Amino acid sequence: MSIFSKDNNNSKPRCDENKDKKVERQPLSKSLSDNLSTVRNLFSNCSDVVYREFVIDSIKLPSALIFINELVDTQLINETTIRSIMNMRPMNSLNTDSGNIVDTIKNRFLNTVNVSEIVDTHELEEGLLNGSAVLLVDKEDKALKIAIPGFRGRDVSEPTIEKVIRGPKEGFTENISVNTAMLRKKIKSSKLKFENSVVGRQTKTIIHITYLEDVVDEKVLKELKYRLSKIDVDAILESGYIEQLIQDTTKTIFPQILHTERPDRVAGAILEGRIALLIDGTPFALIVPTTMILFLQTSEDYSERYIIASFIRIVRFVFFIVSLLLPGLYVGIVSYHKEMVPTALLISIMESAKRVPFPVLVEALIMEATFEALREAGIRLPIPANQTVGIVGALVIGDAAVKAGMISSIMVIIVSITAVASFGIPSYDMGYSIRVLRFVIIFLGGLFGLYGILLGLLVIFIHLVSLRSFGVNYLSPIAPVNLNELKDSFIRFPRWAMIKRPGSANEKNRQRQISGLKPGPSRNDDEGLSKEDENQK
Repeated sequence: MSIFSKDNNNSKPRCDENKDKKVERQPLSKSLSDNLSTVRNLFSNCSDVVYREFVIDSIKLPSALIFINELVDTQLINETTIRSIMNMRPMNSLNTDSGNIVDTIKNRFLNTVNVSEIVDTHELEEGLLNGSAVLLVDKEDKALKIAIPGFRGRDVSEPTIEKVIRGPKEGFTENISVNTAMLRKKIKSSKLKFENSVVGRQTKTIIHITYLEDVVDEKVLKELKYRLSKIDVDAILESGYIEQLIQDTTKTIFPQILHTERPDRVAGAILEGRIALLIDGTPFALIVPTTMILFLQTSEDYSERYIIASFIRIVRFVFFIVSLLLPGLYVGIVSYHKEMVPTALLISIMESAKRVPFPVLVEALIMEATFEALREAGIRLPIPANQTVGIVGALVIGDAAVKAGMISSIMVIIVSITAVASFGIPSYDMGYSIRVLRFVIIFLGGLFGLYGILLGLLVIFIHLVSLRSFGVNYLSPIAPVNLNELKDSFIRFPRWAMIKRPGSANEKNRQRQISGLKPGPSRNDDEGLSKEDENQK
């Protein structure tokens, strides 16, 4: 059975259509005073809305310019817009009763800025809220929307979470226009599309559906648009709101949509055939469809040579396993399978634990809970206080707990290694999932030993196999096995060997590069010297 929605083409109206029907689209009046009254009613008790009423001297016609303070560039309004209108020269051909005043202003006096006509109150309201100024003229039943954005927001800076040693040092900002331009700069192709969507009845958040036209999977694109159209909420303030509303299932702890603040990673995903969602007001973009492997990869993997990148990936996967299983394995082995531990090590463990009054399961839970509390405190506190929390937690509390006999020194080592390994997981979402599952594995190890851990891993694996992300198997290319895509999974093959795009992202236009482009100098003899090198020698 297909995972895609079956009612994409049914006759039931979508949510965006319903929202349009609810909006009252009142046509503008030819009376300036009536239009001003309508706007003042819409924005009553809004002290940030500015009304600039004036008379165009050349034609003696009352007019008004309306804008929201700080959303527009007031300096540009004063220097260009108002000055251009006020300096209109009298024209014999201009009849104030003929209804062509707005057209004349638009075409002859405001031709250097982005100007468009609006004819109803809904367009007027949207224009003001989106950072445009609106020009109303008496005796005209249409107005001009003048785009003069003034709110700039945060400048482009290095990503705070996904840091790399080798690669671009720029990250997305909260301004969707800046984010769009950053992607345009990386993918200079007319096939790169940005489809606009607005979600949220109150926030009216702008979303750009971004994809490469000749590479994207049309089924995934159609399904994504359908899911976005079904969203009918009052507010979208962050990309996480969208992620929770369009994911395949909520009955899982694992993330099904990848979020990133790196433009280079989004560009790489788009070039593979995936789709990105840019959401206004947040520096995080969403990428669909995704697989579990993607959460353990970084953009830096493709900047390094394949041998180094493969080694780092293997280390990262080892960290992933250690972070999930190490405390649970220790608890299970010490509690039920002491014969598996070498005698010398077992004596050391027993010597360290003989003063501890708690069972090893309780001891592990106390240490893990303490570490989670310290981690959260370090995130929430200001940056200068982070180091203090780390020093107090690692040195003072840990050392005091061992000396007091509340915690064994071996358990401190186990939890410390687990913490270091958890920091090696690139995706914070996947890290959260592993942190929760770690407690489950500890419980299973403490209650049933290694048998309980194996049973838990079996349930987790069955659950992962059943997951989908917009129709793509979550464990692809491991289950089902795809030998071609394994070239870019646990290890990374050389660039010249990755000829095709991942099939999990799309099924068309799989050819990524010309086959056989293995790098190396041209050779014309056994000694490997070209003719120019031989002549120079």
